[in-house]
Parts: sequence; structure tokens; C-alpha cells
Amino acid sequence: MLGKTAGGLYWMFRNLERAENTARLIEAGFRIALTRSQDQATGWKSVATTAGAAGSFSQKYQGFESADVINYLLRDPDNASSVLSVVKSARDNARLVRTALTTEVWSAVNDNWMTMKDLLAEPVVETELPKVLDIIRQQSALVRGALHGTMLRNDIYDFARLGTFIERADNTARIIDVKYYTLLPSTSFVGSSLDNVQWETILRSVSAHRAFRWLDEDDMTATSVARFLILDRRLPRSLIFSLEQTCANLEHLCAEYGERHSCQDHASQMVQGLKNRDIASIFEEGLHEFITGFIRDNNALGQMIEQDYKFYG
Repeated sequence: MLGKTAGGLYWMFRNLERAENTARLIEAGFRIALTRSQDQATGWKSVATTAGAAGSFSQKYQGFESADVINYLLRDPDNASSVLSVVKSARDNARLVRTALTTEVWSAVNDNWMTMKDLLAEPVVETELPKVLDIIRQQSALVRGALHGTMLRNDIYDFARLGTFIERADNTARIIDVKYYTLLPSTSFVGSSLDNVQWETILRSVSAHRAFRWLDEDDMTATSVARFLILDRRLPRSLIFSLEQTCANLEHLCAEYGERHSCQDHASQMVQGLKNRDIASIFEEGLHEFITGFIRDNNALGQMIEQDYKFYG
């Protein structure tokens, strides 16, 4: 496969996953804001920071008002990572690799863009926000369903899934970090009912609340939730699940092309690093420090994939 085609598939699905996860991050911020009667701007600043948009946002706005942050992350054309921007980019990449996609996948991506263009034509008022975020997630699920239901399990599928899981791992890590590092008003609240409510909100934002309740019904604590989101191999949005899927897709490409690259070794090392950890050692290191290191290593993995498969060659 041409590197340009592989890159188009990879970034098409990275962008689709980013749109969904930006919606999830906004939902986390919105729900957590409901638990804070004061200083909501700090919470929304943390959301913008976690999305990697605080710097560019501050160049345009004076303070972190909820409506401004929501608008910037959902639909601002000046924000290259806004939902509207990345869905358009995904559609542009889909056009680039149109002959590699089934009709169903192309139609789902194109319908997603048309829906987002109408849905986000005007600023979203907070009373409509939950409905809008639901639609963004639903549209992403339709594309994912078309991919799973109609595409051959070949190198095209592997590059699409690599984009999904590299982005998913990054976003799950960032959602964990926005809770633990910035949202509690004081460290004295750790272990309090407020702390537990916010962890519950984080679970909801990654569609893992009910799954967690099935497994640990009465243990809504920082330790148990962090363990679930980082180390539970059964959870489709956990860090280790995303890494293991990335490894599997890279191994498929290695077998198909008969060539092993540095990205495969790096991904394997990351998986082994998580398998050798327990949540106690992660908290001893510092959850924020652990997450920062994970995001750095995951970003390096994404760059290695681009270089090894010559996306821009």
C-alpha cells in the first residue's frame, strides 16, 4: 500500500475518534461543573488544557467561560482540533482513500460530516449540549459499525484501527488526568463524596460506568476506577486494551508485509510496561506523572508509525 493511502486511513480514523473523544471530554467537564457551585472557570480551563487547546483558546478569549470553551472545542474554525474541524478532515481523508473504502464506510463518513455541519452551524446552548454530544457519539458509532461490518480484515483495516486506538489511548489518558490533576478544589477532598462523584462522572464520560458497576459495585474510589481505566484488559477504552489492539494491528502488518519496524518494538515495550505495573505502584509514582509519561510514549508511537510506513514519503 502507498504510504499516502495508509496515512489517509490512519488519520481519517484518528480524527473520527478525536471528534468522539472531544465530545466525551466536554461531557466530563459539563457533568463535573454541576458538582462545583463555585469557580467553574477553573474546571473548564482544565478541560481546554486536557484537550491541548488552552494556549490557542487564551489567544482568543479572556477567561474560560463555559459557553466559550464549548464553542471553541465543538465548532470554532480557528481550532484545528474542534469536532467540526476534525470531522471535516476525516471526510477529506476519506475522499483521498475513497477506493480503499466500502460504499457503506464512505457513506457513513460523509453523512457524519453533513450531520455535523448542520448540527454545529450555530453555537450550542448548554441546555442542548447533552443532546448534541449524544449525536456526535452516535455518528462516530455508525462509522465504526460500517467499518466492522463491511471491511476486509487486511492492511486497510489495520491502518484504520491503528488510528482509532492511538487516539483512544491518548484521550482516555487525558480524561483520567483532567479529573485527578485539576478538578478537585483541594487535595483534602481526595476520598470524599465529591471525589467519588467526579470519578463516577469520568466513568460515564468513557461509557464505562455500568461496566464498572458490574465488576466493583461498591468500590467507587480513585484507586479502583484508575485501575479499571488503565489496567483492565476487558474495557474497550482502557489504556492497556488500546495498546494491545495497537500491537495486534502492527503485528498483522508485519506478517502481511514481511518486515518489522521500530514502532512494533516500541508498542510491545509499552504493553509489557503496563502488564508489569499495578495500581499501587502507579499511585506511588504519581498518577499525573504516570499519565504524562504515557501520553508522551503514545505520541512517540504514533510518530514512529507515520515514519515507518512512510505516510508522507
